[in-house]
Amino acid sequence: MTATLQAPPKNRRLVFPFTAIVGQEQMKLALLLNVIDPKIGGVMIMGDRGTGKSTTIRALADLLPEIDVIAGDPFNSSPTDVEMMGDEVRAKFENQEHFEVAKKKVPMIDLPLGATEDRVCGTIDIEKALSEGVKAFEPGLLAKANRGILYVDEVNLLDDHLVDVLLDSAASGWNTVEREGISIRHPARFVLVGSGNPEEGELRPQLLDRFGMHAEIRTVKEPDLRVQIVEQRGEFDRNPQEFLDKYQEQQEELQRKLVQAQELLPKVTIDYDIRVKISEICSELDIDGLRGDIVTNRAAKALTAFESRTEVTVDDIRRVMPLCLRHRLRKDPLESIDSGYKVEKSINRVFGLDVD
Repeated sequence: MTATLQAPPKNRRLVFPFTAIVGQEQMKLALLLNVIDPKIGGVMIMGDRGTGKSTTIRALADLLPEIDVIAGDPFNSSPTDVEMMGDEVRAKFENQEHFEVAKKKVPMIDLPLGATEDRVCGTIDIEKALSEGVKAFEPGLLAKANRGILYVDEVNLLDDHLVDVLLDSAASGWNTVEREGISIRHPARFVLVGSGNPEEGELRPQLLDRFGMHAEIRTVKEPDLRVQIVEQRGEFDRNPQEFLDKYQEQQEELQRKLVQAQELLPKVTIDYDIRVKISEICSELDIDGLRGDIVTNRAAKALTAFESRTEVTVDDIRRVMPLCLRHRLRKDPLESIDSGYKVEKSINRVFGLDVD
């Protein structure tokens, strides 16, 4: 008698665990803070090829706890939060109609480089709308990404117009599709993560400024760490489930910390003097607009909540500010100074910190 193949207990792809990823602390911190407070505005990750950008982002999505959604809804509508509902669901909610609620993994949507605007935003079937009098809408990637993570690899190679569309949706939390006088809108709240290699071209400063945080990552140089990363990857590829079991406890602990941080976030406060100094640094660095001030405040609060505290410290500012400001600095072609160093220098001066 031939043995039958057993289906895996969970019908989903096994993903490398987030807590097993070695190094790249800046990238991991920026991603975690955006999960705690999506209003930070996403992360731009620039760095060398083969540094684990995609692996880390997939690992983060897999780490997050399941969310409650309305069964069969194309927008992952929340059963309780009106701001996270499509128009049809909201109308039913207001009429107190019954919903079927389901659990779902946080969506992680990859945006392919060749994607068209219709594929991203969705399309309206005009013929059906005119002949049957219904708004026939085919949802796009923005609908699927609602309440999840939208990942754009090689964002610097993406058409500028599409980047504008993504950033507008990420900022407003809504996507509107208009065609032949018919308009449809739906919630599109997601953490936007872009990655790219600086060798393949820079993003326009106006677009770069719209990303909340910016992490620069480099290839690990230390031989010991490189060996550890190679061995871990080999171990995972040989027996993914056994490797995941080894990190299960750490994964659950981090998941708990993220949930607690989200609950604690509204209680976190920043002293007025610290807020003034944040703005003083942004002014001193000649940063256009107020986005740098706002994002630094949000990121510092998210970090404080992540560490189970309610009062932002100077050290929190020191840790998040380079990530929030380095991509907003005006580039001087004659300057070889690293932008992160420039931000740190200004922080140390304004806060009167001792520099080693």
